[in-house]
Amino acid sequence: MQNKTSKDGEIPKRVIKKYPNRRLYDTDTSSYITLAEIKRLVMESESFVVRDAKTGEDLTRSILLQIILEEEANGSPMFTAPVLSNIIRFYGHAMQGMMGGYLEKNMQALMDLQAPMMQGVIGSNPFQQMQEQMQKQTEQFLGNFGLKR
Repeated sequence: MQNKTSKDGEIPKRVIKKYPNRRLYDTDTSSYITLAEIKRLVMESESFVVRDAKTGEDLTRSILLQIILEEEANGSPMFTAPVLSNIIRFYGHAMQGMMGGYLEKNMQALMDLQAPMMQGVIGSNPFQQMQEQMQKQTEQFLGNFGLKR
């Protein structure tokens, strides 16, 4: 289903409503969906927002965190216990806002690097170079706050 443009020319985000019974309703397809289907929307870079059906509160972050939690619980986790511990230490820390931006920029750099790699343009293994660079930057960044890997 195609999104219609609004008066200001912006394509509105797909709205998913979350009901008290924990069910998720996709207003775009007029059907109930699962977390797996929301994950599919993320994987397809579909723009959406999850709202509480009663209050209209934005629940998108909590739904995305729930998907991450399920992914971490199944199969091979992406985050080690020390990494999660370091992330927790940043909550309430003066650098909390900076850490979010730092992670976001590094994730975007990784995504930007991934596109050419997927097309087979792999010179001298840029992924490994990027990984090593990110590891050094992260260790340096965390070291400034007395946090070690």
